[in-house]
Amino acid sequence: MYVTEEFELRKMDPRVQKVLRLMKEDLRRQLTSDQLSRAVNLSPVHLRYLFKADTGMSFAQYLKSLRMEEAGRLLENTFLSIKEVMYRIGMRDESHFARDFKKTHGLAPAQYRARHIESKLRKELS
Repeated sequence: MYVTEEFELRKMDPRVQKVLRLMKEDLRRQLTSDQLSRAVNLSPVHLRYLFKADTGMSFAQYLKSLRMEEAGRLLENTFLSIKEVMYRIGMRDESHFARDFKKTHGLAPAQYRARHIESKLRKELS
């Protein structure tokens, strides 16, 4: 599942939009619900409620979705190693990264990259 499209942001509470921007700024940061709620002057409970209502996900689920989306983009468009991609998106455990990536994209990271490269080559040769 890919996360929020631009047109959906218009329907969201501005405080949730700010939290989304903070999360997207640097995927390596480990922001807590307390830090996020202070940034938008809400209690953690109220922010979690608004966030879930607007996104359909918890903070952790949304962040994981952002990270997996960015990992796919990096694997498709860069020559970074899988380990470098993993660190760029803020993940340190290779087994968790591989599991989460496969759950999101349907393939292990190396298979995903290989399939993307193969597809790109086919298009160029056609």
